[in-house]
Amino acid sequence: MAPALNHPTGVTFVDERATNVDAATYYGGGESYTRSRTYSTSLIHGYKPKKAPAFEEDWHLRPRRMSHDEKSVTGPRRFLIDVEETIRVVLEQEDTDGDFQISVTDAGPKMMALGTATSNGFKTFDIRGTYMLSNLLQELALARDHNRKRIVLDEARLTENPVDRLSRMIKNSFWHSLTRRIDGDGLEIITADPKNRTGRVNPRIYVPHGEPAMAEYYRRVAREKPHMNLDVQVLPEKPDDPVYVKSLNTKPGILALAMNEIDDAKGGKTLKGIPFIVPGARFNELYNWDSYFIALGLLVDGQVAMAKGMVDHFIFEIKHYGKILNGSRSYYLCRTQPPFLTDMALQIYNQLDRSDMEANRQWLKRAIQAAIKEYHTVWVAEPRMDPKTGLSRYRPDGLGIPPETEATHFTQILEPFARKHGISVLEFSEKYNNGSIKEPDLDEYFLHDRAVRESGHDTTYRFEKRCANLGTIDLQSLLYKYEVDIGTAIREVFDDELELEEEFDLAPFPASVESYANPYRERSKSRVQRSDEWFERADFRKEMIDKYLWNEQKNLFFDYDTVQEKQILYESVTSFWPLWAGCASEEQCWKLVTQSLRKFEVLGGVVSGTEESRGKISLERPNRQWDYPYAWPPHQIMLWVGLERYGYLDDAQRLAYRFLYMMTTAFVDFNGVVPEKFDAVKLSHLVDAEYGNQGIDFKMVPREGFGWMNSAYQVGLTFMTSHMRRAVAACTSPEVFFGSAAHLQPPMLNANVSAVDPLGLAMENLSV
Repeated sequence: MAPALNHPTGVTFVDERATNVDAATYYGGGESYTRSRTYSTSLIHGYKPKKAPAFEEDWHLRPRRMSHDEKSVTGPRRFLIDVEETIRVVLEQEDTDGDFQISVTDAGPKMMALGTATSNGFKTFDIRGTYMLSNLLQELALARDHNRKRIVLDEARLTENPVDRLSRMIKNSFWHSLTRRIDGDGLEIITADPKNRTGRVNPRIYVPHGEPAMAEYYRRVAREKPHMNLDVQVLPEKPDDPVYVKSLNTKPGILALAMNEIDDAKGGKTLKGIPFIVPGARFNELYNWDSYFIALGLLVDGQVAMAKGMVDHFIFEIKHYGKILNGSRSYYLCRTQPPFLTDMALQIYNQLDRSDMEANRQWLKRAIQAAIKEYHTVWVAEPRMDPKTGLSRYRPDGLGIPPETEATHFTQILEPFARKHGISVLEFSEKYNNGSIKEPDLDEYFLHDRAVRESGHDTTYRFEKRCANLGTIDLQSLLYKYEVDIGTAIREVFDDELELEEEFDLAPFPASVESYANPYRERSKSRVQRSDEWFERADFRKEMIDKYLWNEQKNLFFDYDTVQEKQILYESVTSFWPLWAGCASEEQCWKLVTQSLRKFEVLGGVVSGTEESRGKISLERPNRQWDYPYAWPPHQIMLWVGLERYGYLDDAQRLAYRFLYMMTTAFVDFNGVVPEKFDAVKLSHLVDAEYGNQGIDFKMVPREGFGWMNSAYQVGLTFMTSHMRRAVAACTSPEVFFGSAAHLQPPMLNANVSAVDPLGLAMENLSV
């Protein structure tokens, strides 16, 4: 009988650990060892291979593999790696453009020899191709994060199915990296504002009126952490007065959000911020419509508590700031964004733990009450409501130049006015902002510009110089959904009676010029809310949508200009939002899908609008990021869900496949990138319109992705069959997978079908 093997206590062997797990689990434990016979002399703590990896001009001299080379006959292949040295060699050899990423456009040999663990590093195996090498670089960066000098790395982490790898990274890593909290522990991270152009970097927090305990909490944090130089300010009772908000432009700060009271471990109580997810990159605060789409991804990944906390923040914002803000910074106090609160709250409610249904019911009650207040005081109140048509508009208050934009964003607009006054653009900007120069035409321009930003679609030629006058199809669809959701919740959850606890004016109904001219307003606490009123509101809005926005000849919904009293015939993919909301008839849906969908469908999903509507692009008329040929996650998700709702699941799956194919090929070919948006015609994330692209500026390993793009992937996978998922993982072009290009517009056909090579597309984009 062979003698028993006795290993030192506490030893972990590499074959005892899971492979495709998060980095903290894989690299965060103690050292792992191979089960080689020479265990006692294993070189895991002193990696010195006999021969240095060949690279650069010598790579082609490597001998062919022979029968005595390392083979994975008895088990998975693993590599013995010196972390810092291998990072150095990988970057020297493969990162030819010096961006600390290994992409398909790098000109390196795309091959590297690594020593195998079973041979203690003496025998080598070649790692080949962009995907494996970029994964190697990512794994080395993660190992460095966990202070590992030498590792045993499973080959399976380098060859992992890209769909599984990206989905795993989103679930286990990206959401965590995008998590923020506003309290003493999280302030230093959340107060950093890449959009702050004042030059002041010390953090400032604005606490709402009526929260003295919160104000005192932050003052205590300022005293206990003097190195932060935290400036704590309390807002007035009406914080969204335009003159006051403009006065804050020179002293921007983060806005306080909801907190929980917890034990302080000293027998007392303290406050702790509720965590939330930010979009990422330059957007380091809580956003409105981003958060809805982020929440959809969180729900897919089982993070119900995180999504619920984001609704708690929205309830807090409506109570204290009067609306769900565009973002939780002082310069957003006058502005909201597309409303999604009711659907967000109901989806979360349906996934809450059923062990305490009364607590769930009370939580939903607070959310619906907040949505009703927002509906009456923001969306159907003037100036956003147009009483003549009954259509709501994006029309925020505000004064001066939006301060969160890039410094040169409005230079082209301001130059003619500066020349008129004989001063520089900078001097003109200062005098215009402080009111010493009056320019009514510029006031009108910025009225519409602020409306564009409130719409979430900043910017697009669809809204140029007219957004504040438009009853858009997207906003009417969202408010129809609000009305149906509120009515349904009151009827199904609250026994058809809901009392409102805050006092505010109720908007007249039905809308008319006469009813809005009458100064009398019913008060919110004067009666209970019942479902029939909300369903009547929904029916009325559907009538107005059909009357003003549907175009029978063109088989599309269009925005309606309430000033010029005509449809704006810009073809936008938001024409399909009525499918998501459920306010399109079966006939309208059939016409949209069979006659109009092909106008927007391209190789990588659906574009924001048609090329014809966008018009010609030139130096004087540059591209806008919410126009053709760009594709954004909100448009994809809304269309997938809307098509499924009306029974067009095959179309939803096809479009989801296109978008996930584009995401996956970028992930494989460009070092794991997950950007804010794509050029869906060229299948490229290398976008130079306006702000460029977000989520692409990282070193060695992607850490965050981008909020709603992460969600689009996780939600999109729920539409995939197992066959489709395998095909996406193999980067099979949609035109190969679906067998034809029948769904694409004829002019798009040749360009899209022939240009499916990712390297060719990338190089073409780079040459531009």
